[in-house]
Amino acid sequence: MSATIRLATKQDLPAILRLYAQPGLDDGEMLPLDEAARLFARIESYPDYHLYVAETGGEVVGTFALLILENLSHLGARSGLVEAVAVSPEQQGQGIGRLMMEHALERCRTAGCYKMALSSNLKREQAHAFYDSLGFERHGYSFRMDLP
Repeated sequence: MSATIRLATKQDLPAILRLYAQPGLDDGEMLPLDEAARLFARIESYPDYHLYVAETGGEVVGTFALLILENLSHLGARSGLVEAVAVSPEQQGQGIGRLMMEHALERCRTAGCYKMALSSNLKREQAHAFYDSLGFERHGYSFRMDLP
């Protein structure tokens, strides 16, 4: 499968919101487009926080966010954090996710990151197998607290 990874634009938001509405992600719910546009503008204001899309045949088929963090620990080495990974159900298993993660890894290497990390819900076993296949190491624990 041939796909292009590029920075997302405001025009991509309807397609990105549809990707996030998948079962297991936002379960059919979507942000209103005006709210998504406001949040997208805020994301764009951060210096090293970007939303990317995977596009094939002019169609957005995947997305992810990458934040490059500055650190005082690790002797100042940066780290990369991947969030909000989604691939169209029709395109899963076609190499889109692999291409997106390779792009994220290359961006992290170029930025001088010592690691790239992501978290995945315990229920998403297919996603875990995918990340294992890419060479990610299951490391530590992810903790969260839902807030009202």
